[in-house]
Amino acid sequence: MSKQTIKRDLVIVLNPGSTSTKLAVYRGLKCLASEEINHLKKDLARFEKVVDQYEFRRDAVVRFIETSGIDLKQVLAVAGRGGLTKPISGGVYKVNAKMIRDLRSGRWGEHPSSLGAPLANEIAKLAGAPAFIADPVVVDEFWPFSRYSGHPAFERKSRFHALSQRAAAGRAAKDLGVAYEKHNFIVVHMGGGISIGAHRKGRVVDVNDALDGDGPFSPERSGSLPTGPLVAACFSGKHSHADVWKMLVGHGGLFAYLGTNDCRKVEERVKQKDAKAAEVFEAMAYQIAKWIGASAAVLSGRVKAVVFAGGLARSKPLIRLIKKYAGFVAPFMVYPETEEMIALASAAQDAMAGKRKIQEYR
Repeated sequence: MSKQTIKRDLVIVLNPGSTSTKLAVYRGLKCLASEEINHLKKDLARFEKVVDQYEFRRDAVVRFIETSGIDLKQVLAVAGRGGLTKPISGGVYKVNAKMIRDLRSGRWGEHPSSLGAPLANEIAKLAGAPAFIADPVVVDEFWPFSRYSGHPAFERKSRFHALSQRAAAGRAAKDLGVAYEKHNFIVVHMGGGISIGAHRKGRVVDVNDALDGDGPFSPERSGSLPTGPLVAACFSGKHSHADVWKMLVGHGGLFAYLGTNDCRKVEERVKQKDAKAAEVFEAMAYQIAKWIGASAAVLSGRVKAVVFAGGLARSKPLIRLIKKYAGFVAPFMVYPETEEMIALASAAQDAMAGKRKIQEYR
């Protein structure tokens, strides 16, 4: 009597964040299980570098899998959030040894996302399945003009919410009944950081460097600051390197002005007639609108739609304020539910089905 073949149709998705590791298990586009493993700051503080957290987070992920009843024999693939490697084109990449070496080196910066590929690779080995990343934060499809900053010592870099932006643009194109690769879109990811990309016929030819705080200010990032006062602050002797960095990323934006990075709390203060909160909230919308306008110029004004994704896209008051200033650019399309987890699952499934090319990181 022959043994029954076990069907491999599950995709495990791993998304490491600053203080948590998100996991989800998908069959098709249906999420069968999800968990956000929260890590205590005191536990993470024991590690000098983000990459040093690997074994700590790996053990937490393995414990979850062991206690959740996930049958690794049914796993088709494992997808991890892509991290800070060398710049690469968008698409699906199979995790390989060179990718992991580059992530661990920290040569291109440190970020929790750099743990995504190593964690996915570890779980994939246990499952006997391949590991992938898709559209990581370092996707670079800039055209030459986009790299100029004004001084050759400071080249503009493409680091943004590529996975979320590409997924949202794809959904918008599908809903409009057009091919993403044949039209222009402006895509706005709004979360703790905000990135605004000019998508020209399938390529993100310009975008603000959301990792370092370039662009509009956000709930916790300062955005593009006046360079003179910034340089003066750096050499004033009052602030350490870490202090200044915290001003830019972590304690900037809404947090700096209002003492919170929770947009819901800010909206509540606006409802309570808090004039300062109302002004800061609209100022953030105003800056986002300015960057949408700049992206429209990059695309010569030919824009099919302005597409919104990310947690802040749920804020109807924020969308209304942005539309007040930039509604003339193109129709707004809002996808607050578009998120990185399902986008990663879909990318891995498409790769395994031959619908998306599997690229090699070299």
